Amino acid sequence: MRFTEINLFGVYVAPISLMMVAAWMVTIGLLRFAARFGLLRYVWHPSLFVFAVYMIVLSSMVMLVAAR
Repeated sequence: MRFTEINLFGVYVAPISLMMVAAWMVTIGLLRFAARFGLLRYVWHPSLFVFAVYMIVLSSMVMLVAAR
């Protein structure tokens, strides 16, 4: 699949920006799940952990879209 611009209400948006927003929403959901069960207290640096999870989710989404 080619990564072409998406027309969003008359504004051309890069597809990576939409994937970044979607990955952030997934990461927020995972963060709430981890906070509910107290999993973040076992992590050395929670902010770095959340950033790493965000990067994993984003790169997985990009690879899934590119594979189509």
